[in-house]
Amino acid sequence: MHVFVLTGAGISAESGLGTFRDKGGIWSKFDPMKLATPEAFAANPLAVHDFYNLRRRNLLGAAPNAAHHALARLEKGLADQGGGVFLCTQNIDDLHERAGSRHVHHMHGELLKSLCSRCGARARCETELSILDACPSCGRDNSLRPDVVWFGEMPYGMEEIEAALEASEMFVAVGTSGSVYPAAGYVELARSFGMETCEINLEPSDNAYVFDRKFYGPASETLPVFVDEILKG
Repeated sequence: MHVFVLTGAGISAESGLGTFRDKGGIWSKFDPMKLATPEAFAANPLAVHDFYNLRRRNLLGAAPNAAHHALARLEKGLADQGGGVFLCTQNIDDLHERAGSRHVHHMHGELLKSLCSRCGARARCETELSILDACPSCGRDNSLRPDVVWFGEMPYGMEEIEAALEASEMFVAVGTSGSVYPAAGYVELARSFGMETCEINLEPSDNAYVFDRKFYGPASETLPVFVDEILKG
C-alpha cells in the first residue's frame, strides 16, 4: 500500500511547539503580516529575525512525540511490505526526521535552514540569524532569511506533491486545521483519484466533512493505533 500523509502543526503541539490558528495559537499573539511576509522582512528584518530566532531556539529544545515515531514506523513497515509513505508536512520543524522518517517533503520550508535572497543557496542553520550574517555561498551580507514559505509565496514542490497524491491509495491528514490552502484542498484531490481519506486530529478540522474516516484525540494516542491497523492490513 502507498499512503500519502499530510501533517500540520497539531502533530507537533504535544512536543511543545505552538499551533497557528487554534485559540491561543501563534497568529492570535502575533500579526503574521508583520512577521511572515516578504514585505515584512524588507520593512523590518530585525523583528522577523527575532521572531524566527525564538522559534528556532524552541525547536532545538523540543523532541519528537509518539505520533512522529508512529509515522516513521509506518514508513519502514510499508517499505518492508513493498509499499511506501509520501510524508508531506506543512511544518517547518524537523521532528519527523528526528523520529526516524527518512523521506519528508517540507512544503513550507525548514526552520533549521537559511535561504540567501541573493543567490538562492540554502544551508543548515541551528544558530541565530541576523542582517550581519554573510551567505556561505556568495559571501554577501544582509541577504540571509529563514528558509520558510511566507504568506504570498508558493509552497515547495507542488508538482511533486500532486504526483505523489495520484500514485497513492490512501490519504491521511494528521493535525491539520483544514483552512490553509493549497494543503486543505488535497483531500478533495485525493477523493477525485478515488482513494480512501482519513482525518486524525484533536478535534474536527474545517473540512472534516470531506473525510471518509475520522479519528479524534491526541495524535500521540490515536496515530500509533491507526498505524498498527494499517500495517496489519
